[in-house]
Parts: sequence; C-alpha cells; structure tokens
Amino acid sequence: MQIATIGIDIGKSSFHMVGLNGRGAIVLRRRCTRTQLMRDLANLPPCLVGMEACCGAHHLGQRLVTLGHTVRLIPPQFVKPFVKSQKNDLLDAEAIAEAVQRPTMRLVPLKTTDQLDLQAIHRVRTRLVRRRTAVINHYARFFWSAV
Repeated sequence: MQIATIGIDIGKSSFHMVGLNGRGAIVLRRRCTRTQLMRDLANLPPCLVGMEACCGAHHLGQRLVTLGHTVRLIPPQFVKPFVKSQKNDLLDAEAIAEAVQRPTMRLVPLKTTDQLDLQAIHRVRTRLVRRRTAVINHYARFFWSAV
C-alpha cells in the first residue's frame, strides 16, 4: 500500500483522512483523533497532503512540513465541485485528495504563526472600527431625531 496523496477533512475533535495511491485509487479511509492523525502521518513516508484552508490547517500544515510531507491548502470553494454525492466528512476528504492533485489548482500559501497573529490583530482592529462606527451612527440618529 503506497500512499502518494492524502486528503484530510479537519473537524473539531475528529479528522477524516483518505489516502490515494499514484494512480488515484483509494487505499486508505480513516477517522481519527488529532494524536492518532499525527502518529499515523509520522509513520508514513513523505507524501502530498491536502487540506481545506483555515486557521487550524495552517497550524497542522506547519507540523506536517516538519515531518517531511508536502502540504497544500485549498480554498473551500474550490473543493466543492469535487464532492461526488451527499456531503459528509469522508467524501470531503476524498474530494480534497482529488482536488489537491490538479496542477492548475489555486492554493493558499502556508502561513507562519507570526503571520496568523498579525492577521488576528488586523481582524480585531477591523471589528473595533466597525463597532465604533455603529455606536456613533446610533447616537447621531438619536440626536437628530430629538431635534
């Protein structure tokens, strides 16, 4: 059983992984926890690992790169066309494994911890500005309706 590509669907407590061989046939279907996933991927030879892009995927991707795997993150809207039937986690993992093999697939670059921290700061600032604007508009409307 030689695994060339792995698609991982990330959940809160469980992960679904589907492994494909060099010809694209499914050779592995598995549901596991985070510790089981890391143990299993540490025991596999380096291969291509695909995941949907999210904050958790960046963290997991950094850990997998240290194990020698090639990690590719795909925006979720590009994975959706590859889901074959009813949506569930195993079918999502299979779709990710198929989509990550496409040579023209647009990928999300893997972010470092510092980049993720900076992104979080920018999002908090944007939220504060939006909230401040809403409060100002609320009081301005109240003031002008009283006049």
